Amino acid sequence: MTRHSRIEVRAACPGDADFVRDTMLRTWESPLVAVHGELIDVTTLPALIAWRDGEPIGLATHRPHPGDSSWEVVSLHAAVAGVGAGTALLDEVARLAKQAGARRIWLVTTNDNVAALRFYQRHGMDLVALHRDAVTEGRRVKPSIPPEVDGIRMRHELELEWLL
Repeated sequence: MTRHSRIEVRAACPGDADFVRDTMLRTWESPLVAVHGELIDVTTLPALIAWRDGEPIGLATHRPHPGDSSWEVVSLHAAVAGVGAGTALLDEVARLAKQAGARRIWLVTTNDNVAALRFYQRHGMDLVALHRDAVTEGRRVKPSIPPEVDGIRMRHELELEWLL
């Protein structure tokens, strides 16, 4: 468990299933995330929830990749911007990954998600790969991915990492 000022992060328990599902539906319209052409149901993954004053205000889902000593952040969402929920969630994933022997955490976002790119880079993550047209390929497994967000065509996956 991690604490950032008044933010507390803890592992999701079975009683949090509705919050996890509802957060994914509100944020991405589905609990399914397409990454590198793989369709991932995040409700089946380990999850962390950020709490403030007894209310859940953020969610991160993650999974280990033991074959390359890495840990993937599959989804990260802070319902309230600027209060530290995203930072607390990312820090807790890093702590868990390091404790499990991982050498890095990584994630994928899309080229249109400039707020996420700013957040991750400000928190020490490096852009390590551009997967050209990967979102176009992702639409084969998840046709509901929108063509653009905020006037920016969504085409590429960007991979960021944080060495532990």
